[in-house]
Amino acid sequence: MNRAMYAVMKKDFRGIISNRRLFLELLIVPLILTIVLPSIFVVAIHFAPDDPDILKMLELLPQGSRTGGVEMAVTGLILNYILPVFFLMIPIMTASIMAASSFVGEKEKHTLETLLYCPLSVKQIFQAKVLASFLFSMMVALISFAAMMIVLEMEAIFIMDMLIVPAAGWIVILCLLSPSISLITVTLIVRGSAKAQSVEESQQGAVFLIVPLILLVAGQFAGVMLLNVWILLGLGVLCALLAWVLLQKAVGRFTYEMLLK
Repeated sequence: MNRAMYAVMKKDFRGIISNRRLFLELLIVPLILTIVLPSIFVVAIHFAPDDPDILKMLELLPQGSRTGGVEMAVTGLILNYILPVFFLMIPIMTASIMAASSFVGEKEKHTLETLLYCPLSVKQIFQAKVLASFLFSMMVALISFAAMMIVLEMEAIFIMDMLIVPAAGWIVILCLLSPSISLITVTLIVRGSAKAQSVEESQQGAVFLIVPLILLVAGQFAGVMLLNVWILLGLGVLCALLAWVLLQKAVGRFTYEMLLK
């Protein structure tokens, strides 16, 4: 990556961070999903461990995972089986906002012509836009994970007098699956942003990526399928291959004519 690509990425980062309202919205939604909702579950488990709904959730766990009492088992269920799905949604939500405005935002601000005069090929500009949105989405995901673990550990210590240990599946999620889904999202939306006439039109593609994850969340709560480390690893490899193929095809087909339509 040369200095010109770095300058394009830096400009995109500044565009998001300088818009405080948008930047706060990008952080607030993930933090609600990863801090507020889990905290509600932890408090409910502690003060109503015999609640029928909580006991029903406990039945979803494999027999080998039901150790350490009801509080420990259900907390582990939430941390290691329910919350991981949210970390597949967060990259899509955050990447879609930044990626959607990548090229269409340049058109609306009348800065596209200036961007095309920079000492980069159109394919390098595309790669810089994709990389900026990808890094931003992963930054939000990692911040959300760190905040979630700090809050949950504090709540577990003060409320339940115990420590929560994340499962090995979190390594797969944060290092493989979440980045792959983020890259798929960014590639599709940035490419669509080049053709779109408005940010709203560009963001429409993200809806189709969210729907399968919503169904996956519903399946988790219903106990249809619990995501273990092997399922996560398999999904991660498939998504990584798909992300690589989509990126290669998108870069190969990206032209000046596509931008100037």
